[in-house]
Order: sequence, then C-alpha cells, then structure tokens
Amino acid sequence: MASAQGSASSSDSDPRSVNIDERKRKRMLSNRESARRSRMRKQKQLEDLAEEASALQKGKSQISEKINVTTQRYVEMQSANSVLRAQAMELTERLRSLNSVLHIAEEVSGYDIDIPEVPDPLLKPWQLHCPIQPIMTSVDNFEC
Repeated sequence: MASAQGSASSSDSDPRSVNIDERKRKRMLSNRESARRSRMRKQKQLEDLAEEASALQKGKSQISEKINVTTQRYVEMQSANSVLRAQAMELTERLRSLNSVLHIAEEVSGYDIDIPEVPDPLLKPWQLHCPIQPIMTSVDNFEC
C-alpha cells in the first residue's frame, strides 16, 4: 500500500503532470479572459445599437414633424389656390360681361372700340396677358 501512495505522490510531483496541469490552468485563465472580452464586446455592440436606434428614432420624429408641417402648408396652399381660382373665374366672367357691354356700345355708337379677347385663365394660366411680377419671399417661409 505504501508503494501505491508513493507512486501517487510521485505522479503528482512528476514534472510532466505539473507541466500539463499548468498548461490547463493557463488555458482556462486565457479562456476566461477571452470570454470576458467577448462579453464586453457584445455589451459595447448592444450599447452602440441602442444609441443608434435612439438617434434613428429621433431622426424619424423630426422627419415626421416636417412631413406634418409640410402637409399642413400644402393643405393651406391648396385652399388658398382654390379661392384664387374661384376669384379668377369670377373676374373673368365680369370681364366678359364688361366686354359684351363694350360690344353693345360699339354697335350702338358706331365707333370702333378695341376690345381685347378674354383668355381663359384656368386653361392656360401661363399665357395670361399681364406683366410678369416678381414673387418676393424669404428663407423664413421655407424653414420647418
């Protein structure tokens, strides 16, 4: 029995066994450190993704707000445009009426009156016979 204990203790003190145990211990420590670095990398990636998601959400909110403001402005312009079209039609009808009065006056008086033809402003608004007036605006009109 003593020889069995002696051989067990001699195997513990065997340089090969100690060397193998030391390598296992170093590998285990290295693996732990590698796993720790891996967890830290994943945590950093998660934090970066959360930060990016937050920035994207903020950008989405800003774009959504700009869309809402632009949509509101579009609706306002569309409404104003409808009013202006109605006014243009009304004024065109009044001008036609006045021209018909001028035609009657021309026939009754016998004088030759120069009566311009009334264009239809809704069919060809770019061909109206009026001077071109500059449109004045500022950058403030386009900021959101």
